Amino acid sequence: LQGAELWKRFHEIGTEMIITKAGRRMFPAMRVKISGLDPHQQYYIAMDIVPVDNKRYRYVYHSSKWMVAGNADSPVPPRVYIHPDSPASGETWMRQVISFDKLKLTNNELDDQGHIILHSMHKYQPRVHVIRKDCGDDLSPIKPIPSGEGVKAFSFPETVFTTVTAYQNQQITRLKIDRNPFAKGFRD
Repeated sequence: LQGAELWKRFHEIGTEMIITKAGRRMFPAMRVKISGLDPHQQYYIAMDIVPVDNKRYRYVYHSSKWMVAGNADSPVPPRVYIHPDSPASGETWMRQVISFDKLKLTNNELDDQGHIILHSMHKYQPRVHVIRKDCGDDLSPIKPIPSGEGVKAFSFPETVFTTVTAYQNQQITRLKIDRNPFAKGFRD
């Protein structure tokens, strides 16, 4: 995981990600460096975002904490973000930082833009998948990731986040404004 220090800072106070009908990019964005691939083999790199549990959350302001508020909403159709450079050789993937900065999150269940559909006030875990090309023939943005030999999934506990339509925790708002280069309009 690249930028792990920033992810950890967010994680310590409870990372929140905004979701909108039109789709919103994640900040911090998922960025990874991969090693150990066969340099001559072709691979797809993909990301999905899965629920951490089957709960719905609410933010309690007087204690500045997320609390369980009931059962999760019914699951949304699975969406997979296939990295636009896919497929590429192991050599190509290992020589660069793989960034998912174009991926967008939405709460629009009828989205036709290929954004990842999530429910607000739920906790999610992003997962990065390395899929050998011959195992990825069935790879699709609207089907679950294939499994088995030739497919590996990686997740990082510090990238868990709660989806919101507006930031709940003011510390998160401040950290996002301070650290996100695209939030410069909000700085003093």
